[in-house]
Amino acid sequence: MKPTILIKTTIVVLFFQHLAFSQEAKKETEAPKYTIENCVNHFDLNKATKTKVGYQYWFADKNFTQENTLKMSIVEPGKSTHAPHHHPEEEFFYILEGTAEFFLDGKTVTAGANTSFYCPPNAEHGIKNAGNTDLKYLVIKKDLK
Repeated sequence: MKPTILIKTTIVVLFFQHLAFSQEAKKETEAPKYTIENCVNHFDLNKATKTKVGYQYWFADKNFTQENTLKMSIVEPGKSTHAPHHHPEEEFFYILEGTAEFFLDGKTVTAGANTSFYCPPNAEHGIKNAGNTDLKYLVIKKDLK
């Protein structure tokens, strides 16, 4: 086979592979069809995900929403879901039950139910159960797709 024919054939094959891949990626990013049935989410412990410190329940994840996610975390006494960290997304925490210790850029504050904590983009932050009962809180985060 001549080199020019081989090059042209390779280019055509690569083009079609790229086209097929971009179509597949487009399918993955298309928004779901929203209905009243899938836009109302009642908490169901059977659908919660067990973690090493409690469990979490996604009311709305990045595969469903256009931009924001909503998760409930339940953390056992004295534990945290992970060590302080940072990421480019801003994040809100809203305490439903229990006592939380919120860490933000080297400082901490302890608070109970009906308290919110805001974490700006790229700030080092963390949340820990500072009480002797389960800590239950909501996490609202923008999904930077």
